[in-house]
Amino acid sequence: MGKIDLKGCTLTQLQDYLKELGEPAFRAKQIFKWIYKGYTQFEQMTDLPKGLVKKLKSSAYISMIDIYKKYESDLDGTVKYVFSLKDKNIVESVKMKYSFGITACISSQVGCPMGCAFCASTIGGVVRNLSWGEMADQVLAIEKDSNQKARRVVIMGSGEPLLNYDELINFLKVLNSPLAFNIGYRRITVSTCGIIPEIINLSKENMPINLAVSLHAPNNDIRNVLMPINKRYPILQLLDACKYYIINTKRRITFEYALIDRINDSEECAQELSELLKNLLCHVNLIPLNPVDGNKFNRSNPSQVRKFERILLNNGISTTVRREMGSDIEAACGQLRRSLSTR
Repeated sequence: MGKIDLKGCTLTQLQDYLKELGEPAFRAKQIFKWIYKGYTQFEQMTDLPKGLVKKLKSSAYISMIDIYKKYESDLDGTVKYVFSLKDKNIVESVKMKYSFGITACISSQVGCPMGCAFCASTIGGVVRNLSWGEMADQVLAIEKDSNQKARRVVIMGSGEPLLNYDELINFLKVLNSPLAFNIGYRRITVSTCGIIPEIINLSKENMPINLAVSLHAPNNDIRNVLMPINKRYPILQLLDACKYYIINTKRRITFEYALIDRINDSEECAQELSELLKNLLCHVNLIPLNPVDGNKFNRSNPSQVRKFERILLNNGISTTVRREMGSDIEAACGQLRRSLSTR
């Protein structure tokens, strides 16, 4: 029987494992704390008896993903990480610096199955889901490399988090746990293309996280072209799920809207989006498109971005334009993994 990786164990699973070793359950909390302080060697866990350390070394280990590549922006201090997993797949994460501290942006899948026409993450499809331990490992590796605790975590890297639902929920719990990262749910954001059944399920989890929905269009005609998922979950059904989420959680939803030249950035689109979202507890995050080699889409002109923003604001829709970060290091999700995978 092979050794067990304790990084992927919940607290309950750790307690069960220690019981099998003939050890008291309270040791699980001690080990859990050490793991999420970033320790991987049992000898470093100074409150464990030597006998337990010996048992752990013979039957368990604590994995740690490796930094395969690292790129630091000269513009704003953003750092892009490419991590190598145990099976040699690679995933991307980003560390962003703000006045309040650092935010870790992590991936939930290797690749992405969603097929969004403008996105680099989805080229080549999805390879597999990440375990919640692999998601946590991205945060731990960023913290260790930065010598700084993450203040916020956003699950906005490669992949559709809600298609990896069970692992996502375990990851959110460990982020929030006082024994682990101790990050408040309101400092955690999950981004989705709009998987309606899981939006409903998430609303019932009693986790007051921030939900960001990738909308990117004001109507089905445009969204069908940009986001194949819209053919399964069209806009009005998606908005009904968002309303349900807002009512259940009392939380505002953010709608992500990538502005693409002459596709979804017209003044008519802005008016239509305003009408679509009126009276909804929401915020719109306008994102000048990150161009991807090989597709036909270009980012909107800055003056058009301002016009679009102004129309939404004038119609009473809370709106901001996302500040571009790490543009000199391909910091948008999927760009680096794609470039490295095709070499």
